[in-house]
Amino acid sequence: MRVDDAWYSGDHDKLAAAYRNNEQRHDGRRRLWARDRNAQPGKRETRLHIPLAGDIATASADLLFSEPPTFTVADSRTQDRLDEIAEADGIANTLIEAAEVASALGGVYLRVTWDRELLDRPLLTVVHADAAVPEWRWGHLAAVTFWHELSSDSATVWRHLERHSPGRIEHALYQGGPDRLGERVPLTEHPEVASLADSLGPEGDSIETGIDRLTAAYVPNIRPSRRHRGSPFGRSDYGAPLYDLFDALDTTWSSWIRDIRLARARLLVPDGYLRDHGPGRGASFDDDREIWQLLNIPPTEGGGITLSQFAIRVAEHSQSADSITRQAVMSAGYSAATFGLGDEGAAVTATEVKARERKSMITRGKKSRYWAPEVAEMLYVVLLLDRRLFTPTLVAERPRIAFGDSVSEDASSLAQTLSLLHQAQSVSAETRVRILHPEWDETAVRAEVDRILAETGQAVPDPMQAGALV
Repeated sequence: MRVDDAWYSGDHDKLAAAYRNNEQRHDGRRRLWARDRNAQPGKRETRLHIPLAGDIATASADLLFSEPPTFTVADSRTQDRLDEIAEADGIANTLIEAAEVASALGGVYLRVTWDRELLDRPLLTVVHADAAVPEWRWGHLAAVTFWHELSSDSATVWRHLERHSPGRIEHALYQGGPDRLGERVPLTEHPEVASLADSLGPEGDSIETGIDRLTAAYVPNIRPSRRHRGSPFGRSDYGAPLYDLFDALDTTWSSWIRDIRLARARLLVPDGYLRDHGPGRGASFDDDREIWQLLNIPPTEGGGITLSQFAIRVAEHSQSADSITRQAVMSAGYSAATFGLGDEGAAVTATEVKARERKSMITRGKKSRYWAPEVAEMLYVVLLLDRRLFTPTLVAERPRIAFGDSVSEDASSLAQTLSLLHQAQSVSAETRVRILHPEWDETAVRAEVDRILAETGQAVPDPMQAGALV
């Protein structure tokens, strides 16, 4: 995860730290980011990083949650409350964040928490996979301990540990160092977690949730983990692995920029052309000067001004970078078209886009099957905690999750299609409504169809109803 995080962040220092002790790629070449730039003080940084790893993570999240998913339950009051919580907390944005992190680190944790002094509803939050210690049972998450470092004005490192198990959340504060957990101390020792001490149970270190379910869930990016076969952990999108390809792409672009830097026009000027500024002040050449006095230069020596300018290998670098990028995104499970490779700029329909991005759509479908049960479970926990803490009359149900379309059909194209189908008398009004609003339930579709038929004068009274016949 440390290496995945380094590429995802794009931070030069993290990349250098990740490869400090692993200098060579599998092909034997020295890694670009394994070179110690501090070995030559004063030398400027010439390595260029292309954030392809971050782009892959963003594309994964966009494919899953660019269109917000819909959460539905049978009870209307529960549905209203669920919609209120989802909108107020921005759950759709929370899921986008979680999906991007899961793509990079191989998985992510969803956590349900609450703060009655701050909000009147439970919260769905995200915890990154490298800040958690899970406990598995038969491949399922049985408990998990989240940790994060608190602020400190000394060499002491304060860590807050939060362990989630069914029905209970335990809190602990540790005082240690950069590479050791240290000793456990009371929560009141640090101001950032001191307020938790007032809400803990009689044992002094835990909170009873009042429900028999785990208030955290692990969502794998995709399985299996190729490096740790048989483990319940997910696989990063970079776990092909793509590290050598990322390194080769940065090397190619760094070489390209080096060509541009070296190809700047330079003038080679004889010493006699320079203007002396006096002892110890050096000399300079004014390339904007238009009139020159006679210079004492023998005509047979040919010592004049020479222009030096190297060629830039644009085509070679461009083709190399394009090929490396294509291979990297395909190995990650996506189509080149998802990243704009080979896009000619012509307008295409949503159906054509999906055809071009079939590999990406397959990957999206696989990932969504990992997300659906865990998101539904966490939303169910949200409703259970909401009933216990905020809305006693709420009927808690497990929501059904419907993922939005990753590629939305253009409104004008969809309208034209429906118009042609209607003119051909090949679809009913109900079918047209379902095509236009696939997220609607049976009641909403039926009501819309009735309104359309009434407005167009196609509504026919039921002859079996009283008063229908004259």
